[in-house]
Amino acid sequence: MAKNQKSYTPEFKQQIEDLYNAGGTSYPQLEREYGVNRSTISGWVKQLSSIKVSEEETVTLKEYKALQKEIQRLKIENEILKKATAIFAKEQ
Repeated sequence: MAKNQKSYTPEFKQQIEDLYNAGGTSYPQLEREYGVNRSTISGWVKQLSSIKVSEEETVTLKEYKALQKEIQRLKIENEILKKATAIFAKEQ
């Protein structure tokens, strides 16, 4: 991390995202009030906003990306296991 770069807590980021998504506060207002760059706030809102995946379940963009990464890893693992099974089947 750069020397002059500020670090914000997850709670603070969530608070900013909640204020923005509540509809009463704009990016410029949040920028002035909290002294955080507009692009930083925009990134937090994008990352922390919920995505509805079913009637009762929502996930954040961060969680969604983690799930996509896990799916990709599992697909690769399955391919490796399929190839290993074919090799062992030939040996017997």
